[in-house]
Amino acid sequence: MKRLGQLIKKRRQRTKGEISVTRSILGALVLVAMLGTAHAQTKEPVKIGVLNDQSGIYADLAGTGSVVAARLAVEDAGGTVLGRKIEVAVADHQNKPDIGAAIARRWYDVDGVSAVFDVPVSSIALAVQEIARQKNKIAIFSSASASDIIGKSCSPTTFQWTFNTLSAARSTASAVFEEGAKSWYFVAADYAFGRAMVRDATTVINEKGGRVVGTAWHALGTSDFASYLLQAQSSGAEVVAMVSGGSDFINVLKQSNEFGLAKGQKIVSMQTFISDIHAIGLPIAQNLTLTAAFYWDLDDQTRKWSKRFGELSDGRMPTMAQAGVYSAVRHFLKGVAKAGTTDGAAVAAAMREIPVDDMMTHNAAIRDDGWVMRDLYLFRVKTPSESKAPWDYYKLLSKIDAQKAAPPRLPDCKN
Repeated sequence: MKRLGQLIKKRRQRTKGEISVTRSILGALVLVAMLGTAHAQTKEPVKIGVLNDQSGIYADLAGTGSVVAARLAVEDAGGTVLGRKIEVAVADHQNKPDIGAAIARRWYDVDGVSAVFDVPVSSIALAVQEIARQKNKIAIFSSASASDIIGKSCSPTTFQWTFNTLSAARSTASAVFEEGAKSWYFVAADYAFGRAMVRDATTVINEKGGRVVGTAWHALGTSDFASYLLQAQSSGAEVVAMVSGGSDFINVLKQSNEFGLAKGQKIVSMQTFISDIHAIGLPIAQNLTLTAAFYWDLDDQTRKWSKRFGELSDGRMPTMAQAGVYSAVRHFLKGVAKAGTTDGAAVAAAMREIPVDDMMTHNAAIRDDGWVMRDLYLFRVKTPSESKAPWDYYKLLSKIDAQKAAPPRLPDCKN
């Protein structure tokens, strides 16, 4: 009997242990199920990428300021879209097309980025545009200006948001012609942007009965412009047009002042950012004629937004490229909300259905080729005595209506 009692006791203990183990297993299974349900209910974030020059010659006109602008757009969208958190990725393409293309490909393929923004340097933008086309992804260019983006390289899912070489050529060249200057000489950067700008400006100049005397091509990142400026000075052209960006433009304009070009020839910039004027200073930049899509001091809306930007950017005012990034990100998120998806083709179609309306753009339509029908503005850089406050650099000469400012729709685009 004693032996039987021991066996019964052991059996009860083993049964109790089995029940305990079973309960532990069931509890673990329930926990796993709950975690799986919670994971299923947690939606992946909507990711966007700002791809630009963070440390080189275009860092001031785009760089960290474009990142600030993108994050302000996300903030103004409430931080979410379609119930999903919005995340901003940032990368430096180092002004190299192969690096820029590799980053965009990884973002689209691996990191789940739905749209890429900014992208100064037209050759890099064109590479990113082709990848976006292949992947059915969005790319919106605020800094890249070659008209080929909406011409032979146009794509249904890519947009040229802020300005381009054709619009700048038409606006600036027309204004200079009205002042009676007809012969031109270009000092231009020898890459996609410079080639496109000289080509497009030459077309406008020829149409108006003017002539291009010659062009001096310089490499990206040139520091000594003496030989180019001497060629321009000896050409006899009434206008010397600078077709460079970032620190290249800053250097060529400073050196043109040293050579005294402005004493005998009219100096024109085909693409200028307020960061350039800030770096050059009004004593040298004064009286320069330029066209821009945005100026921080245009009206109450631009001033209010620029104040927010400045508070996050050590008091610097935004360039038109940086303002364009804000506008582009804001409109993209509206397109995602309308489309109900991040699918590139669906979002691009939705973006074209909604007028672009923000602090820099007012009820602008988007053409099939990806051009935003925006107004442009002709400015003259103020003299030191005219400027009354920090960043008070531009005097508005005229507003150029969107229809007149728009580049013609290029037959190369098949959209």
